[in-house]
Amino acid sequence: MADGLRVSKNGQLFARNLDWNLVKLFLGIVRSGGISTAARALNKQQPTISAGLKRLEDHVGAQLFVRTARGVALTPAARSFLKSAEEIEVLISGLPGEVARSSANLQGLVNVRVISDLVSPEFDQAMVAFHQINPDVEIRLDIAPWRDVVLSVKDGSADIGIACAAVPSPELCYRPLMREWQQLYCGRGHAAFGQGISEPEILADEIFVLTGKDEPAELTDFRQRYGLGERAGASAETLYEVKRLIQIGIGIGFLPTAVAAEAVESGELWPMLDPAILPTYHVFLITREAKLSAPARALLDMTDANLKPSTPGYSAGHVEP
Repeated sequence: MADGLRVSKNGQLFARNLDWNLVKLFLGIVRSGGISTAARALNKQQPTISAGLKRLEDHVGAQLFVRTARGVALTPAARSFLKSAEEIEVLISGLPGEVARSSANLQGLVNVRVISDLVSPEFDQAMVAFHQINPDVEIRLDIAPWRDVVLSVKDGSADIGIACAAVPSPELCYRPLMREWQQLYCGRGHAAFGQGISEPEILADEIFVLTGKDEPAELTDFRQRYGLGERAGASAETLYEVKRLIQIGIGIGFLPTAVAAEAVESGELWPMLDPAILPTYHVFLITREAKLSAPARALLDMTDANLKPSTPGYSAGHVEP
């Protein structure tokens, strides 16, 4: 029993560490009949081929080739490995077709509920790629405050939610999509326009534009810590309207830095606080994994593929915000 467990663990380790490029190199040597001819066929230097073969042999734990006058000959270990390598090659070569066939007939509706004015190029790219592959699936995008987004995923009225989350629910899955920073902005007509504020509490008597139900918990904590926002001049449920009210001088207010970036660049808004102290939080892709429809799962998988190489802190599955 212990030997079987050891073999199982070794097999899992081998599979986890296997480099497909080394398998391709091995097949290239077999089909070319030698290391130098494989180097020419694969458009690589001979030392690169030799070093890759050495890595593969170390990984397999056996010598794979014996040099001969005519090139190389396969060892018994290589002949055994060759069969598996060719099966892996066939499997991988067939994956694009399998994926295309599995998604070709997708139809239906994916309900996505998001916080207002989301700035996520990765999710935008995922939606474009998804639509190109699945033109018969409709994506319905609804805007709601973040608490409503979470509730809509819980009750099943939304397949995918995009929002911050103060307290994670054990029945939902949270994937980090991006991180937002909230900056305090004033319009061009404000007396502090062009100035930096090092101590937020000196703004406690300022009139604020607030975001109501859509305010992240981290921002609420920050405001209350410094006594900000106790004098409200206006409020709005969408960030676009909050930004507009700040620009025309109704009051100062917080916005995600990505949302305000163009207005800052054009001179319509001024960032007032030191970037080092800004409140920050994750925005998540939120789902009920067991309840996802096939179209919703396909869109989520497309988003996963866009995020994994580039998103710091990304991990598919349940995470703590």
